[in-house]
Amino acid sequence: MDNSNQKMSLTAKVFIGMIAGILTGFFLQLLFDDSGDFAFSLLGIPFSTYGFFVDGIFNVIGQIFIASLKMMVVPLVMVSLICGTCSLSDPAQLGRLGGKSIGLYVFTTAIAITLAITMALIVSPGAGLNLPTEASFAAKEAPGLAQVIIDMMPTNPISAMAEGNMLQIIVFSLLFGVAMAMSGESGKRLSALFMDLNEVIMKIVTLLMSVAPYGVFALMAKLFATIGFDTILSLIKYFVLLVGVLAIHAFVVYPTLLKLLAGVNPVILLKKMRETALFAFSTASSSATLPVTMETARRKLGVDNSIASFTVPLGSTINMDGTAIMQGIATVFIAQVFAVDLTITDYLMVILTATLASIGTAGVPGVGLIMLAMVLQQVGLPVEGIALIIGVDRLLDMTRTAVNVTGDCTVACIVAKSEGKLDQDVFNDIEAGLAAENVDASEFHKTNLSQR
Repeated sequence: MDNSNQKMSLTAKVFIGMIAGILTGFFLQLLFDDSGDFAFSLLGIPFSTYGFFVDGIFNVIGQIFIASLKMMVVPLVMVSLICGTCSLSDPAQLGRLGGKSIGLYVFTTAIAITLAITMALIVSPGAGLNLPTEASFAAKEAPGLAQVIIDMMPTNPISAMAEGNMLQIIVFSLLFGVAMAMSGESGKRLSALFMDLNEVIMKIVTLLMSVAPYGVFALMAKLFATIGFDTILSLIKYFVLLVGVLAIHAFVVYPTLLKLLAGVNPVILLKKMRETALFAFSTASSSATLPVTMETARRKLGVDNSIASFTVPLGSTINMDGTAIMQGIATVFIAQVFAVDLTITDYLMVILTATLASIGTAGVPGVGLIMLAMVLQQVGLPVEGIALIIGVDRLLDMTRTAVNVTGDCTVACIVAKSEGKLDQDVFNDIEAGLAAENVDASEFHKTNLSQR
């Protein structure tokens, strides 16, 4: 009897975990408000019931889940990129990959912010809105583009790996892979080792994904138990507009580019991105989602590893389409709240600054707010206006991340098709990659028994 059809897919499990977490968070927020919380004693130690669940159980499980995903980012990117680079038969292909990938990422970012500003001017989310503006926001200073380019070259590759500096890891891995390809028999022996290592790392990713529904549940329960819905209601116009433009970019702009430049069915990509988008929404981190995004691009979309290992990590570092949309709408929103009239030149400057900043601030913590601060300063708006939108930015950041990872895979497919490295049989197969998601514990037991 075939049990494959009786097994629930990982995507369905993650979705159920997310919905259950949201409902649990709602329930906790309603049950344990300021007057409803109560304390209990465990071994003589007082506990708050609300804190025990939200800051205790859910926080611990959620943070362990995110940490486990981040644990795999550096080895996955490094090993996969080395494997992909050393397999390139034409060294000039690496330059083409870089040019196409960066060009597409910058182009989609420019489209994103242009669309955002246009829609914001039409809807006017901040017109007539009186919000308290005494709050302050201190933005970290972002490095200049020249310094970012200099910092791409690692002075200590081990230190770059320890710190998770993705641009430096990418540069070192590319150099290492090229050197392996030029080292003859020594390079071939080392290449076989890295290929095997890559398979083992992907298996670890599969193991971690099998417990993802529980991690997603904990993350959602904690978030929705603490998010202030009164803040969302006060910014409902801004909130709905931003979500709407993000949806347009994900479901209209990306599919159009994919159809025009790669000639493949974009509906298939969107269907196969559901699981990755759920991961991205739950973690609000492109870097934490990177292992899942890589597996989707390779196993479900048919992107050759030599392409996926370069374009996807690069996209998780510099692709800021979702953030660019936030910047465009937030700039118009803050200008309207403070009653500042921006000229056409100002808006063009916003588009240019935000597009360049998508690369210039790569790898900086809090990149979204740093980029927005740069944009506001460029057109003379008060940076303190960022404080108006911080209350709802966490939930919107989750949505932006889902859009960003969709863009990463879209660009990977376009570049792969242009290089003849897109397996369209895999791309068109709805079931592609699903078998790899299931962890078969019986195989582990068989292996152990055979070794005894």
